[in-house]
Amino acid sequence: MPIYEYRCHSCGKVSSVFTRAISAPVEPECGHCRGRDLQRRMSSFAMGKTVQSVHHDYPTGPGAPPPGYYSDPRNIGRYVEESFAQHGLEMPESVRQTIAAAREGDLPKGQEE
Repeated sequence: MPIYEYRCHSCGKVSSVFTRAISAPVEPECGHCRGRDLQRRMSSFAMGKTVQSVHHDYPTGPGAPPPGYYSDPRNIGRYVEESFAQHGLEMPESVRQTIAAAREGDLPKGQEE
């Protein structure tokens, strides 16, 4: 369902118009003043994040690791280890080996830059 945005020439506010299909005719009306003198504008859009950007933009504040936390090889896999312990689960040996290898600088296949 496409969403189009229009700026009203009468009141200057932006209104969104929903349509059933891209090919559907659109007769926009301002949602604020009901004016019909509108100009279509470029809509903002959501952009997905890559795994790298999620780690780069790691949240700060209470409970967040200090800057550089993940640069320290000793902390690689720490979250996984804590999660297994918190849930009372035994960590599989293959996971332990992968974490140990990563701490030594040997990244898993597909993770090399």
